[in-house]
Amino acid sequence: MKGLLRTRLHLGRQTIAYPDGPARFPERFRGRPALAPERCAEGCQRCEAVCPTEAISGAALKALALDTGACTFCGLCEEACPEQAIVFTRDYRLAMRSRDELVIRGDLPQLAAALDARMKRLFGRSLKLRQVSAGGCNGCEAELNAAGNVQFDLSRFGIQFVASPRHADGLVVTGPVTENMRDALLATWEATPAPRLLIAVGACACSGGPVAGSPVCAGGLAGVIPGAQVDLWIPGCPPHPVTLLDGLLRLLGQIEGDDLRLEGTGVIEPPA
Repeated sequence: MKGLLRTRLHLGRQTIAYPDGPARFPERFRGRPALAPERCAEGCQRCEAVCPTEAISGAALKALALDTGACTFCGLCEEACPEQAIVFTRDYRLAMRSRDELVIRGDLPQLAAALDARMKRLFGRSLKLRQVSAGGCNGCEAELNAAGNVQFDLSRFGIQFVASPRHADGLVVTGPVTENMRDALLATWEATPAPRLLIAVGACACSGGPVAGSPVCAGGLAGVIPGAQVDLWIPGCPPHPVTLLDGLLRLLGQIEGDDLRLEGTGVIEPPA
């Protein structure tokens, strides 16, 4: 026990300073892509050809667009483009309120808007969520678990995952919603008391990801639950815990403004 205590004292504070201070990321981290359509070579479609999820369009017409809801952030498009029309930055702010906002067409980021005043009053200080893995690979589920560990400590913001939908304020759904999980998801939603939130996490939940078009999955959360609207879309394959934190805190109105908090750097500039 004494040795354990000494180790903990030696490690010191492990929780990241974000959102009051900078967030730390590994060197391999890829965040929001910045697009420069004017750099596209006439008729070039190299980036579209290598994209495994067909997330890129318009390159040949210099109307380049990238759907982060379908993107796996593999970086193949950046490698295939010698003109650097697509460059992955370290901007972790990827969550959006609508599906259409996930489509990027330039280098200026959009940011998720907060809930209305009534919903912020209800959920802004204490948010309980039930997670449903609707056929996911467990990558997004692992990052959701990581968001609650000592490094990121989601619970310090009053956000916690609960075991029962009857105790939840909303659902967090991962996976492309396979046919085998559709009924379970619908039953879980019905068991969640209103008013309730619906949050899609990961490329599969946003668009179907790598399995989009499969006859045994819905291709994402949109339209699966009758009468329900997705309140927050968090893309990534999987999304980093800071991306999850940023999206949830912006949804609750606990983060405002467009400050980018990165360790060792300031605001990300588009490539020169």
